[in-house]
Amino acid sequence: MKRDPKTSYAQSSDIKSRTYLEYRRDMKRKAIAELEARELSFYDFKVSKVAKKIGNRRCPIKNKLFVYIHKPLLKYAIFKPDWIVKNGRYGMVEAWRSYAFRVPAERFEKILKSDKTLASLCKLIDTKNFILEFQHNLLTITRQRLSHILQAVVDKERLLRIAPRDLESFFRICFILDHMGEVPENAALWIVYLISFIGPENTLEEIFKITYCLDFLYSKVDLKANELKEVVKAIRTLIDRIQQCAKDDGSYSSCKDLSPIDETRYALFVINLLEDMIQDAIFYYSARLEPIRKIYQTIPDVEKTYEFIVGAE
Repeated sequence: MKRDPKTSYAQSSDIKSRTYLEYRRDMKRKAIAELEARELSFYDFKVSKVAKKIGNRRCPIKNKLFVYIHKPLLKYAIFKPDWIVKNGRYGMVEAWRSYAFRVPAERFEKILKSDKTLASLCKLIDTKNFILEFQHNLLTITRQRLSHILQAVVDKERLLRIAPRDLESFFRICFILDHMGEVPENAALWIVYLISFIGPENTLEEIFKITYCLDFLYSKVDLKANELKEVVKAIRTLIDRIQQCAKDDGSYSSCKDLSPIDETRYALFVINLLEDMIQDAIFYYSARLEPIRKIYQTIPDVEKTYEFIVGAE
């Protein structure tokens, strides 16, 4: 059974024009709690996030809470969808080119509360969003590196059946199939083969390629108990290897052939995917893994990593 590659961080109705990793990057922004706060006349909320249409009526979604952080004012509010429906009006948002529930600023700002801890929280939100963008740029870098291969693909049927012989070819085929929206035949067997590439001497670049392929294949199959056991073992092994490569200055390094900034980008990209996979495995399979309670919780010191990136770029 082909499963939805979305993580349990958020639900979405606007995935159409994005690849699943780009979608997850955008959802991760929300999971980090980076809510755009602007001094507008109305505070707008997407209809699909607030209410469901039952017959001719839009009924507020039950068992849901909104957490709104107003960064400029260092204030926050927690409220239910029915408050939005009651206090807002249904109207067009030109910037979105769609309709939304629009709550007047003077009404919304009355429910905002001050909190002295929000300054440090907002700083951490900005830091994690910076890291998210930094690591996600690896997709663009990789697309550019493999652009000639992507453009040269003419026989997708052969790609669905071909058996990669080494990690580099494995990665290239998975990357191409991912961007074509295709799934290889016998994807579960590919996972078993892929896991065989994991070893104690893997560089961060190799770990990136392994994790990318594992994440791509994992979301396309319905794992059996023995297959899940191997995937969970692989996730733990990869996390341990990443932690071994962490340095005191916030960077990551595994070999002398690559610069620390490049290796750090590889490491952060992997951490991002592995944390997603952990949440996914817990949600779909009740896997015995420690839940991810904060984005990038696997990074030893988020501030140091941020400072290293800023200083190196």
